[in-house]
Amino acid sequence: MMTRQETTESVRPPAVASLFYPGEAAELKQNLREMLDEASEAEDPNEDLPADQHLRALIVPHAGYVYSGTTAALAYHLLRKNRDDFHRILLLGPAHRVWLEGIAFPGTDAFETPLGRIPLAKQQIRELLRFPEVQLRDDAHQDEHCLEVQLPFLQEILNEFELIPAVVGEISPDSLSGLLENLLEDPQNLLLLSTDLSHFHSYSEAQAIDQKTAEAIESFEDEKILPEQACGAHPLRGLLRHARIQGWKIQRLGLCNSGDTAGSKDRVVGYGAWALSESVS
Repeated sequence: MMTRQETTESVRPPAVASLFYPGEAAELKQNLREMLDEASEAEDPNEDLPADQHLRALIVPHAGYVYSGTTAALAYHLLRKNRDDFHRILLLGPAHRVWLEGIAFPGTDAFETPLGRIPLAKQQIRELLRFPEVQLRDDAHQDEHCLEVQLPFLQEILNEFELIPAVVGEISPDSLSGLLENLLEDPQNLLLLSTDLSHFHSYSEAQAIDQKTAEAIESFEDEKILPEQACGAHPLRGLLRHARIQGWKIQRLGLCNSGDTAGSKDRVVGYGAWALSESVS
């Protein structure tokens, strides 16, 4: 028998299950575990966070799992080792389906994947509506894949958590940095930023472009990152501006492109994973 809460709860259903990742729960869980196990086996001990650093953000790609899942898993493996530190995930990604100025939160109560429902942090979202850059737009989330593909990883790794999902459109780095200061005041909130890198260059061209983008990311030079280099340039620039102000550290976890995984080398998409942390000493 359904409870009153279940009958009245509004839920965003999965839009890209069976397209970007397996649509059946058992197959999906097996796929996730294989990617995380591969990340564990490939782990470089030097990539562990130092004891005096607290994880604050991860940058992950958002293509289909066969293309970018193993790169994303490098970041999620690090999260798995620090999962007890977090109870809420702030998930940011670019608007692929609608034109958007500012950032858009959904009006729903939960997001759903084949692995179940994830509750949204409704109180925190309501509080953010006082900012002029913030709006509620379910249409920005309805078909958006860049956030959805991260959810099964989070469900596999974390026990219980709330989600604050935001689709980001055109916004200045300073404006987004100001919002992040509010959202990340609680150290148990982790920022997860979803972006791919260059699109549809040859393999060698993409390697050169993505290496320059990686260097800009790692030196917090947000002004050097354009949408042609990363589809998530707007949220990425805001994160890097905030990280630079806060004095965070960054480390690269992985960098490749679709030509290294399941695609041809004629026209590739670039993927990278990074971890950002702050000193706790």
